[in-house]
Amino acid sequence: MQSDINWFKNRVSLTPEDTAVIDSNSNDIWTYEQLHQRAKYLANYFVASGVQKGDRVALLAPNHISYFDFFFASMQIGAIFVPLNWRLAEAELNYIIHDCNPKIIGIDPLFQEKLNSIKISTDLIIIDNNRYMDNLPSDYFSYEVMIKEDDPLTIIYTGGTTGRPKGAVLSHRSILWNALNTITSWNLNNDDTTLTCLPMFHTGGLNVYTLPLLLIGGKVVIASEFKAEKAVEDLIKYKCTVVLFVPTMYHMMIQTDAFKQSTFPDMKVFVSGGAPCPHKIYDAFAEKGIAFKEGYGLTEAGPNNFYIDPKDTVYKLGSVGKPMLFNDIKIITDDGETAKSDDVGELLLRGNHAFEFYWNKPKQTEETIIDGWIHTGDLARQDKDGYVYIVGRKKDMIITGGENVYPLEVEHWLESDYDIDEAAVIGLPDDKWGEIVVAFVVLKKEMTESELKSYCKKKLTRYKVPKKFYFLNELPKTHVGKINKQILKDRGLVYKDSTLS
Repeated sequence: MQSDINWFKNRVSLTPEDTAVIDSNSNDIWTYEQLHQRAKYLANYFVASGVQKGDRVALLAPNHISYFDFFFASMQIGAIFVPLNWRLAEAELNYIIHDCNPKIIGIDPLFQEKLNSIKISTDLIIIDNNRYMDNLPSDYFSYEVMIKEDDPLTIIYTGGTTGRPKGAVLSHRSILWNALNTITSWNLNNDDTTLTCLPMFHTGGLNVYTLPLLLIGGKVVIASEFKAEKAVEDLIKYKCTVVLFVPTMYHMMIQTDAFKQSTFPDMKVFVSGGAPCPHKIYDAFAEKGIAFKEGYGLTEAGPNNFYIDPKDTVYKLGSVGKPMLFNDIKIITDDGETAKSDDVGELLLRGNHAFEFYWNKPKQTEETIIDGWIHTGDLARQDKDGYVYIVGRKKDMIITGGENVYPLEVEHWLESDYDIDEAAVIGLPDDKWGEIVVAFVVLKKEMTESELKSYCKKKLTRYKVPKKFYFLNELPKTHVGKINKQILKDRGLVYKDSTLS
């Protein structure tokens, strides 16, 4: 099917003078019409620079108005927008840039040194302020391009902790249907406002609330970095109604004086995503009577896939809810059969919001999309009422003495002790048991390994109790705030060889 599917142009025609984006650092405000004019200007510059349909244009910058410029300009001319992770090391960035081979890169001067060692002949646009386009030539070109729904619109690179990053290709259809599904399933409207602190090179920053709200006519407040105290202040100042943070961000927020003193009168719901959320964070919001819930997703699917009413979290603690209106789920066992109620299996997802393929990686694409279903690699269970619980990553499951141990269960129990700030559980190889359960903990006050084991034995079956505890000042995190278990495994192997018998 061929059509003009630039939904943003139609949105602008409906509410041209309404506020679309606010920069929380500069307090600059852009209406929908102003956003549209910026995108048109940049699209013309792209065309004048030789960018054609299917060419990549990349951006290396913190959250900034340029993300919308590049995204909507790409939408107009059929280019493919590639937001680059500025937290990556030069070698990783080098790999991604050469993998996607962009015609143009927009770059914040903060990160220009990162490109110095990368041999590229790509044109650069310096993103030095909100008026950076004033320095671009203003010649206008006439261009026509027919765009299909399955044409690529953006490439978001995922992972990288256990191998080369993969570029998940999201089409015009993928992004539109994720937005439609989110609006209808999560009951968003044009009165809603969100704060986007998650980096917009990540699907959580770009696709959870940001683009859905621009489709429905809401407001998006952007922050170039996350600071817990300021995030709370911004939520109140801009009267935000919905927001997404990852558990690490919530962990920092609930400890601030600003959070303790705030009632958040305009907020409908706080959403946690990116990783399973410790129950003590639920408790912090429940004590204040504020709606809080978890979501689940991945770059390859949306990322929005489930809905749960915050009232249901009281008796379905830790559940991500039920499938949204326009996507299907399935949980399968190792033999490929559909899992029975409360049985654990791999979560599969399907819908128009799904990614199209991995850029330059046909083999990995075939291994991930099978018969139309995305194999997530995540383990889940669905209770008799249809509520889904994420148990953990398939690759993280520990098999000790023939018994399955899901690290998340142990982590949740450890973190329910308020003297334990953070916990991460992994499996390490062992000659006798195959694997042993090991925990890394960050403590608020001193505890001994014996005390920790005794605490675990109050709830956990003996084989689930960690054989060894390691004490850290801080758990290593990925670029989006998830605990980096690969680093812990590498560190654990060193510790094990030297200290664990």
